[in-house]
Amino acid sequence: MFPSLTRGADNLEIRWPDGLIGQFPYIWLRDTDPAGFHPMTGERDFDLMTVPPDIAPEAAEIEGGALLLRWPGEERSSRFDLDWIRTHRPGVSRADPADVPLKVWRAELGPDGVPRTSAEAVLTSDAALSSWLRKTKAFGLSIVDGLADDVDAGEAIARRVGHLRETNFGITFEVVSKPDPNNLAYTADALPLHTDLPNQELPPGYQFLHCLANEAEGGGSVFCDGIAVAERLKAQDPDGFELLSTVRVPFRFQDAETDIRSRKTVLTLNEDGQVSELCCNAHIADILDLDPGIMPAYYRAYRQMMELTRDPGYVISLRLSAGEMVIFDNRRVLHGREAFDPATGFRHLHGCYVDRGEWDSRIRVLARAMGAG
Repeated sequence: MFPSLTRGADNLEIRWPDGLIGQFPYIWLRDTDPAGFHPMTGERDFDLMTVPPDIAPEAAEIEGGALLLRWPGEERSSRFDLDWIRTHRPGVSRADPADVPLKVWRAELGPDGVPRTSAEAVLTSDAALSSWLRKTKAFGLSIVDGLADDVDAGEAIARRVGHLRETNFGITFEVVSKPDPNNLAYTADALPLHTDLPNQELPPGYQFLHCLANEAEGGGSVFCDGIAVAERLKAQDPDGFELLSTVRVPFRFQDAETDIRSRKTVLTLNEDGQVSELCCNAHIADILDLDPGIMPAYYRAYRQMMELTRDPGYVISLRLSAGEMVIFDNRRVLHGREAFDPATGFRHLHGCYVDRGEWDSRIRVLARAMGAG
């Protein structure tokens, strides 16, 4: 049986035999006509301004498994496959293979609970690559092992995902203790948990840190799921959570060659009101310039957030070995480092970034190639 059609003033109602009902505004139907998309690029080449906003079809009918619409002044009809229009009906978001359910974690995850895979698998198998991408997105954190003792080895994993993100520190960067550092990462000091580069207009997405040497005493890598911390803050202090998710504060990085500034909320919420990312870095937070009337309340909320990131119940510590690489979502998972003594051995991590958009794109392309997207 075919679905039934009911024409309204502004939209077409389609009722399928199984009871599903779709409402299709006429302007949407004209704008979404499959013939209005370029056959090679898939981009829309129909000009919406060529039709009136109150356009309505002269006729609508079901024929041969398709919806046919005839528009005033047009010789051809719009043809929509019924299965396609059912799947893409207004009010229903397009299915996205990159919509990976997040697994929020705390200290109980432990080092052994962090997803782990081999470099060989990621480099040689699309199925393994897809599985690793999805697990890393779910946890915001993973480890790839078996990398060669070569800076190019880590980059090869990152480029398997997508284009590398260049920042003022370069396309790649070396995390080593330097005599003239322009960033605390290039010292032997402990680094409290933070996200990288909130001073950037768009902070980098996934960070890759390939361990080439870790022979010094100390220097463990620490991680915290920012979503878990934010959820705890929301439960214990809803007003503080609202301040951190609505009030933008300044971040700034400067050295001899750069002065990069941006204003952001510490917590960013998605359209469902859930935390989607964090910008949390006390070292490059600029001088707070908020109205004095809200500043005490803001500081209380900010301090609560910082206290939670130092709660052992939310933190895991990893000691990377040469040949291992940790990958994490820089806009979700806070990372830090225990102090180390460079006099006791060499510590060297080679790093780069790949943005979230590149990550999700690779998941989608792999799903399409494997017949799941």
